[in-house]
Amino acid sequence: MRVKTVTIAIASVLLLLAFSACQQGAKTAGTTDDRVRASYSRADLERFVDRYMDAMLDQNVDPALFAKNVRFTENGVELPLGKEGLWSNMVGKGTYKFYVPDVEINQVAFLGTAREESDTKKDGDPVAVALRLKIVNGLIAEAEQLVLRGDGGLGGGGAMTVAAGVESGGAPHPIFFEIIPEAERPSREELIAVANKYFTGMQQNDGKGEYPFTDDCERIEDGMQTTNVPLPPGQTMPDPKASTSYSASWGCREQFESGLLHFVTRIRDRRFVAVDREYGLVFAFGYFDHAAGKTRHFKTPDGRDVISGPISPWTWQIAEIFRIENNLIRRIEAFSHRSPYGMNSGWSTFEKGWSDEIQIVK
Repeated sequence: MRVKTVTIAIASVLLLLAFSACQQGAKTAGTTDDRVRASYSRADLERFVDRYMDAMLDQNVDPALFAKNVRFTENGVELPLGKEGLWSNMVGKGTYKFYVPDVEINQVAFLGTAREESDTKKDGDPVAVALRLKIVNGLIAEAEQLVLRGDGGLGGGGAMTVAAGVESGGAPHPIFFEIIPEAERPSREELIAVANKYFTGMQQNDGKGEYPFTDDCERIEDGMQTTNVPLPPGQTMPDPKASTSYSASWGCREQFESGLLHFVTRIRDRRFVAVDREYGLVFAFGYFDHAAGKTRHFKTPDGRDVISGPISPWTWQIAEIFRIENNLIRRIEAFSHRSPYGMNSGWSTFEKGWSDEIQIVK
């Protein structure tokens, strides 16, 4: 009986020691590995982007950074992570960085630049990168990126690539980083609803929609200013009631009210992937279809018949950041990648990929 009692006592002590060791191990893991954390700060999420870019440069799919079943797409195509797409030929990091961390859902979006292998430049050719990372249990579980090379942006290549144009601006406009007073911050759903009105207004193109722009709204696309562009000396401002295409010299609201954005026939797969309520920022991916054909024939808000737009169908794959103040859009920055007509993101079903409904990606 005594032997049995001693045996039970020894077993109990061993069990307590094992439990204590497990607890200590968990505490140690918590101090050295953030996988046990439920949420991350803005700085934490931004560091995931930096670590991702370093990993891509080194072609290092480190299990301490990436989930075992991590999913990766580049320009809408799912690829094995590690040696495909920009992972295969990145030779350096760029100078432009615009982070949109969403601390509520452990997701971070990013517009930036990098360098890829070049035949002519020692330091590589600049490319623009739009990125979304989803963090689960301290590891990158999803990586979605657009890569804009010399042939892919609004400028269509030419003397300056998209990335070179983006970097020439130096940094995102300071307005993007003015803190919104806490009492004035809308919910993430309300911010997304405002941003979505931009897409809906452009798609409807009737000049009569709800266009939530501030009077000083500006838009930058692929590093180029596309609103309120100063006119050359001696040139007069185009009249929206006489023009057949919109002018980059008009303001945001004037462009939409002109009804001359008809060349964008559909804006679909509207995936809102990050919201930064502290700065009033919304980051979205989407597709701007140009259907061509009969869609080139339309009536302006004042009744004129106009024929305008691309003569063959193709699609912009876009990444867009909106700065929203008092439920109005004040700044827009976008990257656009030309892709085959009807391209899908690789993250939506066929039905959702063709829908113009809001998709909130968490």
